[in-house]
Amino acid sequence: MFEWDEKKDRENQKKNGISFEKAKNAFSDPFRIIVEDLEHGFDELRWFCMGKVDEEILTVRFTYRKKRVRIFGAGYWRKGKKRYEEENKIHRGAH
Repeated sequence: MFEWDEKKDRENQKKNGISFEKAKNAFSDPFRIIVEDLEHGFDELRWFCMGKVDEEILTVRFTYRKKRVRIFGAGYWRKGKKRYEEENKIHRGAH
């Protein structure tokens, strides 16, 4: 279950060209990577989900609130793509 602030969603669409509705698909990637966001979230833990959406690697910033995934931001960011590719190379190569 996902939720987000509608204003933040509109801002993200203008800035990064990605709706949060589309961003939630990153969580469906069986090879997704989830890592803690160590630079933000002093009052609550925040996370990054990196997953493939439409053949590109999408990075989603989120937290958990009341058993829901609350999305804050999303975009096709080089850093997320690099981490996704590195992690999956290691894990897929191990099989």
